[in-house]
Amino acid sequence: MKTRILRIPSLFVAILLLGCLGARADETQWLTDYNAALQQAKSAKRNVLLDFTGSDWCEACIKMEKEVLNTPEFKDYASKHLILMQADFPIRKPLPQKLADQNSKLQDEYGVDGMPAYILVDKNGNVLGRQVGYLEGGPSAFIAKIESMKK
Repeated sequence: MKTRILRIPSLFVAILLLGCLGARADETQWLTDYNAALQQAKSAKRNVLLDFTGSDWCEACIKMEKEVLNTPEFKDYASKHLILMQADFPIRKPLPQKLADQNSKLQDEYGVDGMPAYILVDKNGNVLGRQVGYLEGGPSAFIAKIESMKK
């Protein structure tokens, strides 16, 4: 019995690989280390958007992630203007103790008492503005809110 070798045209393989790389480049990177976020902000001369979320229980957080943070419009804006940092407070997903401690400290430091909370800080951690709760209007409204915080 002869084995047939399936030949895939090299152009098809190249297109497939480029598609995978393009998808990877489109991902928005959310840091979880506050000090690393500030360091990146200093070197990139950008502000940091802190996202205080309950990723596995907070309905408004999940809605904002789906309708705003994961949209191409927001990802494009963020990649050019922000360093993103998430402080998560999950119920079902365990966090490493060091990360949980850092997030609790940030929650106290920035006076966060409701989620979701988005706090724009400069490269030194100084508050420029905040948005607490779900914001109607999709990514364009959220981007406008962030832009108004910079002024």
